[in-house]
Amino acid sequence: MRGTLTGQRYVDGILRPHVGPFLNGLLGAIFQQDNARPHTARVAQDFLRHFQTLPWPACSPDVSPVEHVWDQLKRQMPLCHSVHNLELAVQDLFAHLPQDNIRSLINSMPDRVVACIAAEGGPTCY
Repeated sequence: MRGTLTGQRYVDGILRPHVGPFLNGLLGAIFQQDNARPHTARVAQDFLRHFQTLPWPACSPDVSPVEHVWDQLKRQMPLCHSVHNLELAVQDLFAHLPQDNIRSLINSMPDRVVACIAAEGGPTCY
């Protein structure tokens, strides 16, 4: 999305057209998001009250493997002088991410959770 993502834009551009229909099609689905401001906005919380959500603790560790995917993308990102070129670069990089890297990140989840528990929610090697 271009511009600042507000709670209303999050509902109108992401939750209502994409997340809601997706969750409605999955029996027993549980939705999870972090505490980013658009996610915690009253309008977003009002929309999500119709779905089962997993609460996100205020000071939770980030064990999500997708953060490493974003990090890989950022490291490879060329300098872009326009939003259009930035969009093209992100799409190209994302399309060419090695699937073995993504699979490895997903497979690391049990170890991430164990490390998080051992660190009592504090920093881990991940």
